[in-house]
Amino acid sequence: MMIDFFRNHSHKLFLATILFTNQLKADWFALNMTRGITNISNEVFELHMLIFWICVAIGVVVFSVMFYSMYAHTKKKNPVAATFHENTKVEIAWTIIPFLILIAMAVPASKTLVKIYDDEAGDVNIQVTGYQWKWQYRYLEDDISFFANLSTDLDEIYNLVPKGENYLQEVDEMVVLPAGKKIRFLITANDVIHSWWMPAFAIKQDAIPGFVNTAWTKVDTPGIYRGKCTELCGKNHGFMPIVVKVVEQDEYDAWVTEKKEAAMKMAELTTKEWTTEELVQRGEGVYAVNCVACHQTNGEGISGIFPALAGSDISLNNKERHIEILMEGVQGAAMNSFDYLSEVELASVITYTRQAWGNAEDGDGEIVVPKDIVEYKKPKI
Repeated sequence: MMIDFFRNHSHKLFLATILFTNQLKADWFALNMTRGITNISNEVFELHMLIFWICVAIGVVVFSVMFYSMYAHTKKKNPVAATFHENTKVEIAWTIIPFLILIAMAVPASKTLVKIYDDEAGDVNIQVTGYQWKWQYRYLEDDISFFANLSTDLDEIYNLVPKGENYLQEVDEMVVLPAGKKIRFLITANDVIHSWWMPAFAIKQDAIPGFVNTAWTKVDTPGIYRGKCTELCGKNHGFMPIVVKVVEQDEYDAWVTEKKEAAMKMAELTTKEWTTEELVQRGEGVYAVNCVACHQTNGEGISGIFPALAGSDISLNNKERHIEILMEGVQGAAMNSFDYLSEVELASVITYTRQAWGNAEDGDGEIVVPKDIVEYKKPKI
């Protein structure tokens, strides 16, 4: 009867076996280290698997000896204890064999590390600076600079709407790289320690204030690759993702041209005659990206940690001090300098905070224009 059952259902059993095996493989790859898409990342993966299987073999041998000893040398089998003292040959063997195993692991690991820490200049060199809580990218050859901020909607974060496919893994400005070219990253930080991690490239480097770490990659396959900060850097540590877009050379050249033209237009805006409404409108966007995490959307701040801007004496009556704080930061406090923002961004966000939440009605209502920031930046005689 069992034979008839297997004969009638053999194809179903075969299919179930395949599905079960595939599920095990899927679970294995989900737990295992990712392979990546560069030559170095694949080499790192192969090194990981080599050392993994060496460790598995060591574990099998060691536990086999242990279990055999526990079984073969019980009191029942050996009622009289052995009286040996030492065995020189065994001691030499268990010293030399681990040493040879370590050498076998160290040689390929050293070769891979030498490649990873290649510090020669790349075809494109990018300075990466970590801030609380965003990344700044500066393309050194082309004088392009921009910030990449989390662009996930706040409603998703606070569970007011369903979370998107790339929840907390999307930014307003992607890093764009040309395919097939060596890219060198010079990684540092402005405030606290961050860590720039891009698993597809096998890159994970700490971003340390006052120190520059380097990393490099060469990506042949165009596409979008995602990473994140992996060093606990404050309350919004989980909100500073990394998104890299790799494109063909023609598309990269067009992007560089577009960014340079945008920078020129931004510089021209410093001479424009601005209205209060224009500054407030632009400043609200700058505030939402750079200030809302600490000072909140209502300007009330976080009691005991970040001061309120709504109704503060500086926002109401002291324009000069307001400019100074954003340009210099506040020593001994969490307020860092925002001098990396453009003159237009600085002027507009200061004007926004001086006009919002009833500040314009309660204070002097003075606005700050880009020319004020330009004047502040001039050397003091």
